[in-house]
Amino acid sequence: MEIAGSKILLTGASSGIGAALAPMLAARGATVGIVARRRDRLEAVLEECRRHTPDSRLWAADLGDLDRAVAVAEEAWDAFGGLDCMIHNAAIPKRVPVARLTGDLVDETMRVNFMSPVRMTLAVLPRWLERDRGCVVFVSSMGGRIGIAHEAAYCASKFAMAGWCESMAIDLHGTGVEVKLALPGPIETEIWDQPGNDPAGYAGPLVPAAECAAAIAEAIVTDGFEYYVPPHFPGGLGLMHDMVVGKTQFPDAFIDRMGAMAAGTD
Repeated sequence: MEIAGSKILLTGASSGIGAALAPMLAARGATVGIVARRRDRLEAVLEECRRHTPDSRLWAADLGDLDRAVAVAEEAWDAFGGLDCMIHNAAIPKRVPVARLTGDLVDETMRVNFMSPVRMTLAVLPRWLERDRGCVVFVSSMGGRIGIAHEAAYCASKFAMAGWCESMAIDLHGTGVEVKLALPGPIETEIWDQPGNDPAGYAGPLVPAAECAAAIAEAIVTDGFEYYVPPHFPGGLGLMHDMVVGKTQFPDAFIDRMGAMAAGTD
């Protein structure tokens, strides 16, 4: 799809990747609908967007409320006279070892990170199919392709997103609806320091949120399904794709190594 002249709904736009991406899309000519819980943060992002596309607007909503999430998608469609693209970027962390997880914590993570993107997409999918045009971008994570210590609930939500996205792309192959999967690595956002989460095990360099956002913007206008955004780990640590391939080839070795690192014995 073309960004210029398009109408795009972007979740998780009050900080981090979303707050960087929304003004980029507007600067390239997209009218942007931005969604997050924190209205004050959204208003600052919206001001930047409206410098380029004055009809951009915001929805302050908790996407853990699935009925509200669907309502936002429908309201945005009506407000803009249709949507060309939906970018599911909103997510919450859940760094809690599996032995301390509760059903409620897992449910919360799945609602925000997985079920709300699915429900919002299904709300507009029949309209995209009817006009044979649309684009949906699911922002998963490297945690959607590899397991991370103490992040079973988070990884479950992101693995689910990746699996949904892949099967959806297969089901819609040959239609005018594009499906894209974005896989960020360690990005400099607020996800690393949130209440109720254990300290992150990763202490290496981080990719600036703007760099990740720029890679997502390019993925929108590029042919293809899966994108590591950006392709390289920061600090010259190699290609993210190579780590996923290695894990798939040698899963036992991967689990042994990651388990030893988490236990502090490696």
